[in-house]
Amino acid sequence: MPTPDFVLDLRARIGHDLLWLSGVSAVVVRPGADGRDEVLLVRRADNGAWTPVTGIIDPGEEPAVAGAREVLEETEVVAVAERLAWVHALPPMQYANGDRSQYLDLTFRFRWVSGEPGPGDGENTEARWFPVDAMPAMSEEMVARVAHALAPEEAARFAV
Repeated sequence: MPTPDFVLDLRARIGHDLLWLSGVSAVVVRPGADGRDEVLLVRRADNGAWTPVTGIIDPGEEPAVAGAREVLEETEVVAVAERLAWVHALPPMQYANGDRSQYLDLTFRFRWVSGEPGPGDGENTEARWFPVDAMPAMSEEMVARVAHALAPEEAARFAV
């Protein structure tokens, strides 16, 4: 599901003005057959970039629930949140249609429960597991999200 209905409703009222949104990044991890951890990544249909699963949190939705929902919708994988790993604000961005948004990203580490990945809802062209030490090239931002989720500490990091 590309743009949530609540965002479209807001856009009808505010036009292209800056919209503050809460987003979730779900870094799903499972043990690989060779004993090395694997991370679930998707290739975005809009720009071809590899990323962890990301999405917008619906009004009133618990962030960890939103992450699990996005993982299931986008990859057909069932996963459960283990911990909040990183909280930070992204810089404002502008989409090709002129809409301006800024996101508060909540990055969670998720544990794989079941399912083999596929490009579920059409937002992605691929979804697959990568060994932690053999992931494809990603933006600096996405590398940081994955790194925070893979870090051994149990407390979330906050950008200050």
